[in-house]
Amino acid sequence: MSTSKRFWLSLVLSLPMLLEMVLKPFGWMLPGGHWTMLILTTIIMATSARPFWQSAWASFKKHHANMDTLVAIGTATAYLYSIYAMATHQPVFFESAAVVTCFVLLGQVFEERMRNNASNAVSKLVDLQAKDAAVLRDGQPVRVPIAEIVVGDLIQVRPGEKIAVDGVITAGHSTIDESMVTGESMPVEKQAGDRVIGATINTNGTLTFKAEKVGEDTMLAQIVELVKKAQTSHAPIQKLTDKVSDIFVPVVLILAILTFVVWYSFLGASLSSALIFAVAVVVIACPCALGLATPTALMVGTGRSAKMGILIKNGEVLEAVNDVTTVVFDKTGTITNGQPVVTDVVGDEQQVLTLAAALEAASEHPLATAIMKRAEAASITPAAVQDFRALEGKGVSATVGATKAFVGNDKLLAGCTITPALKQQATDLQAQAKTVVFVGENQQVSGLIAIQDTPKATSKEAIAALKARGLHTVMLTGDNRRVAEAIAQAVGIDEVIADVLPEDKAAQVEKLQATGSVAFVGDGINDAPALTVADVGIAMGSGTDIAIESGGIVLVKNDLRDVDRALALSKKTFNRIKLNLFWAFIYNVLGIPVAAGVFFAAGLTLSPELAGLAMAFSSLSVVTSSVLLNRAKLDTKVAVTA
Repeated sequence: MSTSKRFWLSLVLSLPMLLEMVLKPFGWMLPGGHWTMLILTTIIMATSARPFWQSAWASFKKHHANMDTLVAIGTATAYLYSIYAMATHQPVFFESAAVVTCFVLLGQVFEERMRNNASNAVSKLVDLQAKDAAVLRDGQPVRVPIAEIVVGDLIQVRPGEKIAVDGVITAGHSTIDESMVTGESMPVEKQAGDRVIGATINTNGTLTFKAEKVGEDTMLAQIVELVKKAQTSHAPIQKLTDKVSDIFVPVVLILAILTFVVWYSFLGASLSSALIFAVAVVVIACPCALGLATPTALMVGTGRSAKMGILIKNGEVLEAVNDVTTVVFDKTGTITNGQPVVTDVVGDEQQVLTLAAALEAASEHPLATAIMKRAEAASITPAAVQDFRALEGKGVSATVGATKAFVGNDKLLAGCTITPALKQQATDLQAQAKTVVFVGENQQVSGLIAIQDTPKATSKEAIAALKARGLHTVMLTGDNRRVAEAIAQAVGIDEVIADVLPEDKAAQVEKLQATGSVAFVGDGINDAPALTVADVGIAMGSGTDIAIESGGIVLVKNDLRDVDRALALSKKTFNRIKLNLFWAFIYNVLGIPVAAGVFFAAGLTLSPELAGLAMAFSSLSVVTSSVLLNRAKLDTKVAVTA
């Protein structure tokens, strides 16, 4: 039976007993009384609680005690004692055994859901690849499944199609969007001799390429394998409760046995009285509050974070956040907007944009799109052109009215005239890692348009907040160093690691982990391995599904300032879990001596009923502590908007 089914079964069967606990002061009793409670609890013990007993027994054989040991001992003691109490007409504790099982299973349901989400990341990565491709057979394109492609096949790719496998272009010229794999925001121009990567998108021209890597050898397949290894290589973080339980459980058992022996053998108590003292010790140590400590804080903390646009996936992330010393950022789509925009227009802006818009109106190139958006913002309507020509790898030319105009890169300047001032301005813009488009007419350059993937408006504030927290900030990108350093300087990043291949990002994160715990912030497919390898993976909400699945924290609003808020809220929630664990045990520690009869001579005793009541107060304290997390003040370095 699945964990989810075990939880729902225990919940349904526990509700009648909980109802009696609430309504008993008003005279309502469960039909059938103790016999009904015995039947309901027996079903729970035989089905929902059985795995706890099996796990506890396995741990016992290895001389260890864990959370399951506490659950098994607490439920078994309450259950078996209640059967004895039924026979001797004393108060029973069937509901304690049932409710403990129910709450602990609730926490396991949450954990199981998180594990399933993590495994989905790999399947979504696999889904990115093309399903088929047009392979040339006797010179004619034939669509075949991707599994039938072999090394050496010639494959034709039309505009808008996905590239099926890794290879080398043999014919054609186009622009390829590689952002989903390399993280490079600017589409890359490709021609014969250049390499292409499977799962990337051909944007305009038709290409023919020769397959070099297929199946498990492709870059996408290697990224998938990296994510798989990263997910399985993480050693499970040993829960604080298990650490405490390893000592607490044997101590409680020894105390319970000593209590029984001392009262029965040395103090002359009856078997029934000695057993009541021993049972009171175990009941007050029953882990009901312990089962609530983590799930309730997680529910409240993650609920509050969700209202702030921050999704925290599991408790392990909360613990890992406390040790983070370095925050690593992807560049494209994380620190930057991920789309090229016009940043500068040099010359007569109206004239320059009018010429550029006329020539770029029919182009689908991303740089042309950026120019058209700027022209539209300036209310410029593209003029009609004649004799339009696309100059491969250089730009375009056409006749606008009576003027021969051109728009393109510096390769287009052969035979053209450019003033020293414009040439210097072009050099200055290129030094700022901007792509410069030259605009001119009649062989004379009349203006420049600079285009760049710019930092998000909130990036600089977000980086400053993390540095104020004492964290070291790093940019890790596949882009070239000049572009990376320009962006890093603009937003205040401490360290730049550039020209990194997608498959090497995770390795770079591991190197940084040698000096401390690392959080990685990214949004692309190429970021998935690094997100998983990092101690804390933080995915931008605007990113790919794979990145979101791989990250332990997701920033829904795509606001980089939420990294600081996520760290602050994670720390607060984890600290609240530790506080809850304190309250879960404090009643036990203080109540055990009383339950054992240490203060019997002074008239202070704790019967099993009162021990159960103390346990209930412990649970109430934990729940109240978790609820108050909604009002806890966060130690953030940026303004909090909940």
